[in-house]
Amino acid sequence: MNPAEVAQVAPQIDMSFWTLFWHAHIVVKLVMMGLLGASIWCWSIIIDKTLLYRRTRKDMDAFEEVFWSGRSLEELYRDLASKPVNDMAAVFVAAMREWKRSFENGGRSVASLSQRIDKVLDVTIQREAERLESKLLVLSTVASAAPFIGLFGTVWGIMNSFTAIAVSKNSSLAVVAPGIAEALFATAIGLFAAIPALMAYNKLQAEVAKAQNRLEAFADEFSAILSRQIDERLAA
Repeated sequence: MNPAEVAQVAPQIDMSFWTLFWHAHIVVKLVMMGLLGASIWCWSIIIDKTLLYRRTRKDMDAFEEVFWSGRSLEELYRDLASKPVNDMAAVFVAAMREWKRSFENGGRSVASLSQRIDKVLDVTIQREAERLESKLLVLSTVASAAPFIGLFGTVWGIMNSFTAIAVSKNSSLAVVAPGIAEALFATAIGLFAAIPALMAYNKLQAEVAKAQNRLEAFADEFSAILSRQIDERLAA
């Protein structure tokens, strides 16, 4: 009998994803469900961060356009100080707030104002970077751990398959294949969770670095502007 005839005579085995999951060992099922849950969590973070970074870029572009339009710093500060701000506007408001506090005290602490503004700028930039980076660690963790968790499910499933072979004393492919397929399905789900998480983590981390570089560049320029005004006031 040739292989084609054997395939026709052999009983058809349902190898759909649902069947592989349903007939898997309880431990393998838990691994699969955990990995699918981690994948859904990762995708929610990816979508949320993608929208956040797109909105952040637009806000930075809009703020820079207003800032460099020649508008009064005092007027711009009054407009922004009364409402919650993020990214570049937050850096501006933090520096201006320190500036105004120093002159509200009669200008007695103007000499060290430049150093204090630089510290305020650094702290604000760090806070904004942490806000942008929040939850990205989840993507990194899933990307590194998911393949190993899937491999654990695979190893457990194959162990149970070989145990079943030993009990039934039947090593035919029809007996072995379903159990091994169920076990390997766990590894596939682990890779399904890990690969997008890894690619998204690298991409989103690069977006955070770009945003932080823009904030630092603006902070340097704004600090230079305020430093010149401080020198003018001290010279007056």
